[in-house]
Amino acid sequence: MMDPLYVASGFGVGLLVGMTGVGGGSLMTPLLILLFGVHPSTAVGTDLLYAAATKTGGSLVHGWARSIHWPAVIRLASGSIPASLVTLLVLWQLELKGDSARSLINLVLCFALILTATSLIFRKAIMDRYRRRMERLDVSMTGRGTVLVGVALGVLVSISSVGAGAVGVTALLLLYPRLPMATIVGSDIAHAVPLTLVAGIGHWALGSVDWALMGVLLIGSLPGIVIGSYWAVRVPEMVLRLLLATVLILVAGKLGFNELYLSTESIAAVAGSAAR
Repeated sequence: MMDPLYVASGFGVGLLVGMTGVGGGSLMTPLLILLFGVHPSTAVGTDLLYAAATKTGGSLVHGWARSIHWPAVIRLASGSIPASLVTLLVLWQLELKGDSARSLINLVLCFALILTATSLIFRKAIMDRYRRRMERLDVSMTGRGTVLVGVALGVLVSISSVGAGAVGVTALLLLYPRLPMATIVGSDIAHAVPLTLVAGIGHWALGSVDWALMGVLLIGSLPGIVIGSYWAVRVPEMVLRLLLATVLILVAGKLGFNELYLSTESIAAVAGSAAR
């Protein structure tokens, strides 16, 4: 049976994604973990395939508008796809449903959320400070830098499903300062499709995807993205960025507190067993 709360959550996330352009993983994965009690590995795996589905449409639109810089996409993917496969292998060794994998996912998710919030708040300051230096980089340095960014995104996204939105856009703005913003966003979305698809299929193979949940979330999110995109130009961008960054920081704090609490409980249980 379709749970209206899941549909409403998908709609809310879609609305914010449409208004801010930030990847849904920054919002959906923490929501599934904190509000619905979904295991972190299942939340990440489900969100990755959810993101692949939603970003495929955006990539087609940008491709039709010729607002994708394919050399940047290929360089990012040449770093991110191998990094994703290696990361999935590590997660398989940890057993995704185990406590070690849960702790790793929660900690990396906290880091990725804070990194995303920082990118949202300080993007302009970062660009003002480093833009001229980055413009002086030669083509080979830019290429190597793009591959390294791809490696970092591959690890972050495969573990937490977060990173291919605000973080990717900020990195591309620094590496390709002469490209129009629409091309930067289009390239980031185009790169996110194969990355989230590969990582999502990997999580599916490891048994951490809830297909029914993904379908319900898509039912809510797709109209939310359309409505959010309509309102995006009618709400001040800085207000949206600060609001979203605040939410991400609060969510990261909540996840970090939960993980600390669980770790403390585990240590206490071990100490109690040893005392007996």
